[in-house]
Amino acid sequence: MAVPLGGRGAPHRPVLLRETIELLAAERGGLFVDCTVGLGGHSEAILQASSDAQVVAIDRDHEALELARERLALYGPRFHAVHGDFRELTRVLAKAKIKQARGILADLGVSSWQLDSPSRGFSFRHDAALDMRMDRSSGDETAAEMLGRLSEVEIARIIFEYGEERHSRRIARAIVRKREQGEPVTTTSQLASLVERTTGPGKQRRIHPATRTFQALRIAVNRELENLDRFVTDAVDHLEPDGRLAVISFHSLEDRIVKRTLGKLSGRCQCPPRVPICICGARKTVEILTRRPITPGDEEIAVNPRARSAKLRACRKL
Repeated sequence: MAVPLGGRGAPHRPVLLRETIELLAAERGGLFVDCTVGLGGHSEAILQASSDAQVVAIDRDHEALELARERLALYGPRFHAVHGDFRELTRVLAKAKIKQARGILADLGVSSWQLDSPSRGFSFRHDAALDMRMDRSSGDETAAEMLGRLSEVEIARIIFEYGEERHSRRIARAIVRKREQGEPVTTTSQLASLVERTTGPGKQRRIHPATRTFQALRIAVNRELENLDRFVTDAVDHLEPDGRLAVISFHSLEDRIVKRTLGKLSGRCQCPPRVPICICGARKTVEILTRRPITPGDEEIAVNPRARSAKLRACRKL
């Protein structure tokens, strides 16, 4: 399903749309919370699944939220958009006077609209200031400011841990060397060129050599892994009995946290094997609906290559 943007760019294609709506059982109607609404593709499908469905849509990107609000205005009061961070779900729902929801969705990826917006600095496809903030109104530091402040060791750690980039030390050294020469890395093209020069063009690679470095900095700037486990726990707490939670992740670090937290909530002990007594606090509050993560098929990937790394996990509250 491609969602037209009225001349604002390429069609927006929500990832794993059919599978997500089925796992949420949106046809039942009721109140759903879309924690990362983006341009509203998943929210629209929920609203279309039942005339009794309502969606409270959250996003920390003001611009995306406004576009979603415009696109889904035809649904009237059934769609309500709120600016906020999904990791602060409890506070956002309390402000909206919501205690429980029938379904909660979080699509943790960066939207195609954000990646394709030249001014946002998410992608090396466009030369732009190295920003990468999802919420530009937050006052948080940009990726360029981060690279201008952190030590070589800290930069290398971020690129290695969040990007799983084996050349992280070499890249960090090159970034700091440019900074010491009075030529700090401040644009997307500068960073992409530096990484390519440092690691080699990699003609046999399936992805651009700077892809992992850009991913790592984006995760660090937006603190994408911070409190993700708490979000999953909070989301389950805010589900009504038989309510559903669906989470779409786009890299192994996110998926690992979601898998581990859902496992704990399903009663599966997370303690090391040698610990004689469970101390992790695992308790069975959900039923896992996805024994293995659901991934896009070849047809979806052919239409939307950015979906290739998506993984969908879901659970039902007991």
